[in-house]
Amino acid sequence: MFLLQSHARGPARTARRLAGALGLALTLCLPAGAAVADAAFTRWIDGFWSTARSAGVSQATYRRAFQGMTPDEDTIRLMNRQSEFVKPIWEYLDSAVSDTRVENGRQMLQTYARELAVIESRYGVERHAVVAIWGMETNYGNFMGKHYVVRALATLAYAAPRRREFWQRELVTALQILDAGHVAPDRMEGSWAGAMGHTQFMPSSWKQYAADYDGDGRRDIWTNIPDALASTANYLKKHGWQGGKTWGYEVELPRGFDYTLADTDRSLAEWSRIGIRRPGGRDFPRPSDNAELVLPAGASGPAFLMLKNFFVIKRYNNATAYALAVGHLADRIRGGGPFVHAWQRDALPLSKPQAEELQTLLNRRGFSVGTADGQVGPATRRGIRAYQTAAGLIPDGYASVALLEHIRRGR
Repeated sequence: MFLLQSHARGPARTARRLAGALGLALTLCLPAGAAVADAAFTRWIDGFWSTARSAGVSQATYRRAFQGMTPDEDTIRLMNRQSEFVKPIWEYLDSAVSDTRVENGRQMLQTYARELAVIESRYGVERHAVVAIWGMETNYGNFMGKHYVVRALATLAYAAPRRREFWQRELVTALQILDAGHVAPDRMEGSWAGAMGHTQFMPSSWKQYAADYDGDGRRDIWTNIPDALASTANYLKKHGWQGGKTWGYEVELPRGFDYTLADTDRSLAEWSRIGIRRPGGRDFPRPSDNAELVLPAGASGPAFLMLKNFFVIKRYNNATAYALAVGHLADRIRGGGPFVHAWQRDALPLSKPQAEELQTLLNRRGFSVGTADGQVGPATRRGIRAYQTAAGLIPDGYASVALLEHIRRGR
């Protein structure tokens, strides 16, 4: 699963949000402290055995899993990384839905046609969506991460100053997976934060949603592609996927549109009465379906009416750009074309420090957005719209570099 700042994986949203917040662990990266850190880490591993044992992990599995282990310095580096740059959504989509990825997705659709037909029938999730997530997560299995998952999670459980209970639970679950024989330690590879396999599940997501496609008694998302694809379909189904329905529609807004209606929800029939149309004048097939109007780049880019399945995809990765990319990639794999409307590529989004500055300035000017945390959510967008309305700008709620310059000048 993607963020605009980084591509941390799978249903690991909680893990992604901790990146940049774990500064105390930096001491593990210092060469002078490496020996001390390794000794302390070894003591921590010895002490954690009682927790694993109480969860039913055998001593043989525990010893094998931790043999010769040292802290994962790459995990420490990545969990402390502050993303200063936010990739514009159009650049993100250029890479995520490239012609090569579309073509490879179509090939995978043919290669696994029989298995995908069974999965689609079993779970009610369209094959194109399943393949699109596979493509987004690991480029169809070409890169599933290079970290030994137990080592990455142990490093986090040991070093993270916050959410240690979360990492410990994930670590215990990973050990239980090994203990049950679903994968060997040397094949349990994944991301720096512990997301695993072809479609990047955290251990807890594996425990809840992984599926045994072929009935061999193992839920192998690492080496068994049908198991991995079935697991993704099961995940989407359990989070409310509506079979036979799409994720959303690109739409055209009428002249003089009231942009304060963005981020609101109503039926497609109601949106039609407001004057919103699909490109080419096509009808909405199910006018009673509810949809939310989403403007990823404000008035400067395409507009979308997002249906329930879009928000189900966001349960996999809670980023608008990710869910839009999955939906669009699925459509392209199916044979659809690119978006009709172009992105205005000079309408640059804000970095996190810039977003914090914008929030601070809005609060000072009486347009309350809450805490200045650099996260542009609904409260910040409401404050932006209020400022834009007062300033005579289009109230699209888009946090852009141009908007920050405008408010800096105090216009």
